[in-house]
Formats: sequence, structure tokens, C-alpha cells
Amino acid sequence: MSLLVLIGFLFTFPARAVDYSTGWLTNPDHPPVELRFMLTGQTDADAKTVEALLEVKLAEDWKTYWRTPGEGGVAPSLKWDLADNLTATDWHWPLPQRYEFLGVETLGYKHHILFPMTLHVEDMDKAVFLAGTLTMSSCTNICVLTDYDVSLSFTPSQLVASEEAMHLYNQGMSHVPRDQEAVSINNVSWDPDKQTLSLVATNTLGWQQPDVFVDGQSQNVQDASFLQPTVQVDGQTLIATMKVNSWFGVPKLLGETVNITLTDKDFASEETAIVSDQPLAVTIAGSKNLPEIIAIALLGGLILNVMPCVLPVLGMKLSSVITAQGLARRQIRAQFMASALGILVSFWLLAGFLIALKLSGQALGWGVQFQSPYFIGAMVVITGLFAANMLGLFEIRLSSDTNTWMATKGDDSYLGHFVQGMFATLLATPCSAPFLGTAVAFALGADFLTLIAIFTALAVGMAAPWLMIAAFPHLAGLLPKPGMWMNKVKTLFGLMMLATSLWLISLMTSFFSPAMVAAFAAALLLALLWQLGRVKGRKPVIYTLAFLVLASGGGLIAGSMTADRWSTPLATDHHWQPLNTDAISKAVSNGQTVFVDVTAEWCITCKVNKVSVLLQEPAYSALDAENIVLMRGDWTKPSEYVTGYLRSHGRYGVPFNIVYGPAAPQGIALPVILTSDEVLQAIQKASGERS
Repeated sequence: MSLLVLIGFLFTFPARAVDYSTGWLTNPDHPPVELRFMLTGQTDADAKTVEALLEVKLAEDWKTYWRTPGEGGVAPSLKWDLADNLTATDWHWPLPQRYEFLGVETLGYKHHILFPMTLHVEDMDKAVFLAGTLTMSSCTNICVLTDYDVSLSFTPSQLVASEEAMHLYNQGMSHVPRDQEAVSINNVSWDPDKQTLSLVATNTLGWQQPDVFVDGQSQNVQDASFLQPTVQVDGQTLIATMKVNSWFGVPKLLGETVNITLTDKDFASEETAIVSDQPLAVTIAGSKNLPEIIAIALLGGLILNVMPCVLPVLGMKLSSVITAQGLARRQIRAQFMASALGILVSFWLLAGFLIALKLSGQALGWGVQFQSPYFIGAMVVITGLFAANMLGLFEIRLSSDTNTWMATKGDDSYLGHFVQGMFATLLATPCSAPFLGTAVAFALGADFLTLIAIFTALAVGMAAPWLMIAAFPHLAGLLPKPGMWMNKVKTLFGLMMLATSLWLISLMTSFFSPAMVAAFAAALLLALLWQLGRVKGRKPVIYTLAFLVLASGGGLIAGSMTADRWSTPLATDHHWQPLNTDAISKAVSNGQTVFVDVTAEWCITCKVNKVSVLLQEPAYSALDAENIVLMRGDWTKPSEYVTGYLRSHGRYGVPFNIVYGPAAPQGIALPVILTSDEVLQAIQKASGERS
């Protein structure tokens, strides 16, 4: 056959030199199909590639198939029987359409199809000889499998561009799915009992009319047929669930790599993902109505007031309430409305910040601003100034004219109360509270107006104590009268604010060298102590140093919720492995139980969980058991992997704890604030043990 092909090349070469095409090929036994194979003339000398094109025309209602034809059909194939100076052929597949006939679903094309191809050659200066068979299946209510002889010869370095072929090639490539930065796959989950594959995808630009196609290279994936999915959309989040069939019984998809083609009104994207057996904890926001989420947000914001993050601001709150005694009700109402407005503005700024992140495709979550050293640095300055002010180390002196003008307005502290409200919000963001995660997850998966509405509800919830006193100013008179004791309380909270500053400085070690951070902290502390000694004398300096030593750089903040635990030394932390979803599946399949802790250095609730539960008995010994695998995801810095893991479980903040085991391969998620009983019960249930 090779001799005949070479003879054919000799006779056909002059004709081919102009358009580098086989010309239109037909089979007299099956006239509804005609096709041609052609070169565009475009090459890449560095990559050693040549662009090519297969153009197919189908008459009337005939169709051919995608690379994965579905429940029936055969994909087109091109086999080179003779390929001299050719190493590989890449076939680029345009986005297919779905077709159904007698209950059988197939994927393919009708009418006019353009298949772009890329030819990889060994030597761009040597001739390429190609001869082979193109096999194409075409169907209506019957199917016909037809072979076409394809032959072509050319020298890559001597090719001349063809405008017609280039136009067709580019037209074909415009329908080929490509990687989209705005689109990501969060999780792909296989349920062999139900024979369903589910996935969660995110599009930071939002979804309109999406569809999902799944296929892959491995034999297990090729043996499976992925039927049309049920698709749910809420804002940026898409959840697709599809039945999977196979002629060989239950498909074996766990651990396989799949291609996921996501299409929408204006784009098509192709991603790859590994199939796991982790559940899709994400739920579409429509499963809860907006009024219900608003109520949850109000409650979450209210609870945020008693979280340890807000404790250093308690002194300012207490001072605000007590010093309001003796003022006119109008002034009291105005002061506390100013504080509430500061909280509202802060939450609106956070909402705007998250919207900007959504539009830019960045990671989203509660407290993500603490992943920025610039934000932490700004908070260090703010807390340091507040601490110095509460300790009486400086005051802002205004001119007599300014004081007279402000006095005529009835009060000179409205701006201060507004700033206090903003500051309380910013300092609360490293904390997670019950119900807060549900509201934030709903907001970040919804449209922008809904996000703003939910963050407004969170703000109103957190501002509720201020709003209560603004509505009923006489409540301020129920507290003790101002006196000398107020100065001592104010000093105590000033010291706590100073400890907060040092804790924030310690977070900078995640971004800068410990020596540099220690030097900066020492310089800041010495400056404050010098000013304290200059203003107050030597004794307050000694008391401050003693307090900071006992506080251990902010330990008092976390310990305030676990004061009864500090009488005994903390145990050494467990040995944690880095978070790895593949390793989770393997460990569970081996009969082990996996405890996952997603945390961050700036997350105070995470620290409280660790100190009060994970490092205490009986949880400590339970986690130290031989059959327990401990994994930790670090969200201190931005991490796409950890963010994707959180999103796959419908979470947008830390802490997040979940337990996997033989009896719970899809995981048992734990509450935001842990208790020993909940940890032990989850481990027993996931392990399949009877309590």
C-alpha cells in the first residue's frame, strides 16, 4: 500500500501545492456526508506545529458525534497508516449539542462542522507524508459508519497561508471551549449507590443559561455515559447533578480525573477535576428564603457582640454608656445613633470590598482582609492609638474657637462614636459566630443587592445594643454613676487594647521575618512605655509590663472564654498533616477516621476552639488515637486550594471542622464553636462506633 500511496503523491503533489487540501471527499454508498482535510498554512517553528482543519457537511437531519458520543454513536477518528515526519495530531473539539432519540441521549453536531487540528512534526524543513483513514459515524433514525481515505504531503517551512482555511480554522476554534479565569470547579462528588455525579462550580461573573458536559481519558470514564444534568444556579454558584450509566454495571469513577465542559450564553470553558466521594455541602440559596436569611443575619450580628474579638472594644462601649448619664436624651440618642451608623458604614464597606473581589475573581470569605499585611498594619496603628488614648497618653487639643463652635452644636463626640462603631466592626471580623457563616455564605453566593441587604442585616444585629439605648435613652441611667473607678476600668481596657496591638503585630510573622517583626514590636512598645512614664510616672510602666507579661501577647483575649482551663498547662499540639482531599478519600477507604481543621492565625475563634476543646481532655486523647488522621488547612494567607475546599462545603470563613470516616465518607461538619461532646460524637459516628 505504501508504494501506491507514494505514487499517488507524485501525481497529486502539483495540485496540492496551492491549497494543501484533500479536496471534497465523498463515499458513493453514503452521499449525505462530504468532508475535506486541509492546512491553513500557519505554522509555529518553535513549537514545531502546523494548523489543520477537518470540514464536514451533513445533509438534512444527519448528525455526527463529539469525542464522547453519549449513550450511543461512535466518535470520528483519524488513523494515519503512513505518517512520515509526524509525531502527533491534536483534535480540537467544538462544543457539542444534545440529541435524544427513543430515550437515548447523544452528543454531537449537525449540518456544517469545523474540527480544528494541530499537527506536531519532527523537522519543519523536511517533507511530511500523510496517508490514512478517517472513520465517521453519521445517524438519523439509522446509523452508517463510513471510511474515507485521506492523503496529503507538504513541507512545513514552505507552507503559504490560505485565507479561506485560516478563516474556517478560526471559526472552528471560536466554538472550542477554553480555560476561563472567572470559572472554577470547587468539588466533584460521586455517589455509587445513586449512580449520580454532582459538582459545584463558581463563575465570578455569574451564570445565565449554563450546561455541563463530563468526559475523560481513562477507560473507566470512557465506559460511563454522563446524562443531561439538573442544574441549579444562585448568583456565582452552580450545582449540577447527573445520572451516570454504563454497559459494564456501576461505573468506577472514584479518584478518576474528568474533563468538565461548562457552557453558558457567552462562553464555554473546559476544566479538569478529580472525582471524590465528599458530599456537596453547598446548598443553593433558594433553599432558604431571603426573610429567613435576614433573620439569621440579624441574630448572627447580635451574637458577634459577645465574641472575644470585640472584647477590647468593651471598654469604649462601657465608657460611652456611663459617660452618657447626665446628658439630654437627644444627645444620648444622637451619640448612640452615630455609633450604630459607624457599624453600618463598616459593613457596607466590607460588602463593597467583597463585591470588588467577586468581580476580580479573587477569594471570598469572612475575614479575608486579615490575609493582607497592609490591613493588619493599619489595624496595628489604629489599636495602638486607641490604647494610648485610653491610657491617657495623649489628647487632641482643639482651638478655643473650635471648642466654642462644637459646644453650640450640643456635643463634640459624635465623630468619635462613629469611629468607635467602625472600629468595633473591623476588630470583629477575625471572629466567626453562630449563624454568621450561614448568612455570609448565602450573601456571597447571591447577587450584589442581596449581598448588601444581608450585610446590612448583620450590621443592624451587631448595632442592636447601641440602637436599644438610642431608642430608650433612660437605660443609660440604670448603670453606676461615673467616678474614679471609671479611670481604672478605662486603663484596664487600654492595656487589653495594647495587648491586641501586639497580637496583631505577631500576625505579621506570616509575611515578614520574625526578627523584623520583633524589632518593630519592641520599638512600638518602648515608645508607648516612654510616653507612659513621661505622663504617668514610673509605677504605671511597671504595672503595664507586668500585665503584658501575664497577657502573653494577647492570650488574655482567647483565655477570656476559657478562664477555667488555664489552671493546668496546655498539652502539646497534635501532629497535623496538610489538608489533602485525595488523602482523605484514601484514609477513609482504609478504615481510618479523618479530622479536618481549617484555621488561620488571625482567627480568634479558632484559637478559642483549640485552647478550650482540641487541647483539652477528653477531645485531646480522642484525636490522638491511632486510627485518627489529623489534617489542617491554613487560611492565614490567601490559598486557592483551601478556599476551594471551604466553598465545596458551603463555607466562606474559618474555623471549619469536619470529620470523615467509614460510616461518614461525605463528612460530618461541626459547629463554629466546638464542644468536647460534639467532637467525640462526630468521631464515634464517623468511625461507625456505637456510643
